[in-house]
Amino acid sequence: MLETTLLAAFLTGLLGGTHCVGMCGGIVAAMSFQGQARQPFTFHIGYSVGRIASYALLGAAAGLLGSAAFLSDSLYPLQRALYVLAQVMLILLGLYLAGLNQSIRVLEQAGGAVWRRVQPLLAKVMPVRNLGQAVAAGALWGWLPCGLVYSVLVMALAAGGALRGAILLLAFGLGTLPNLLLMGWAAERLRAFARKTWVKRGAGLLVAAMGVWGLFQLVR
Repeated sequence: MLETTLLAAFLTGLLGGTHCVGMCGGIVAAMSFQGQARQPFTFHIGYSVGRIASYALLGAAAGLLGSAAFLSDSLYPLQRALYVLAQVMLILLGLYLAGLNQSIRVLEQAGGAVWRRVQPLLAKVMPVRNLGQAVAAGALWGWLPCGLVYSVLVMALAAGGALRGAILLLAFGLGTLPNLLLMGWAAERLRAFARKTWVKRGAGLLVAAMGVWGLFQLVR
């Protein structure tokens, strides 16, 4: 089941491109044109390394928190509840990617308070003048409230441990790379392809089907 969940997380990051560009496009643009010249591509790699590292750290924390339910057989009902929650979240993510449901956007409101504390720290490392600053800025950027990130974090609660939770969020982060690292020619064509109705519906329903299959495995 872990392989299936990793694939679903990767597809969520990859196919959630329109959401990602809408949420993060302004930050990417601001970071790209600091001063008089466009920043080197290595800085953009640094931003993504820092951002995905933050995702992995959050995933590890969620996985560790959820793993407490797996320490004792007496907590088996909690294990099942976390598993069901993860599959339901997978279904909601799939429906969102298919353009059939917008409920995961509600999760973004929960992160607003955290982002208000992180945003001043991001301002302190701007403008970015070296690769180290780029990684630091990316790490702070990773705390931007995002319904997709929070949904995958909920899934990480049922991952069974810190390492599995980190890997799950790492898979999601890698899926976001084409849209945020290559916001020019390649990404535009990827987004144009991903916006096709049959692609959105097909991929989204595939992700949702993974969640349905997970629930079926539980009751079989």
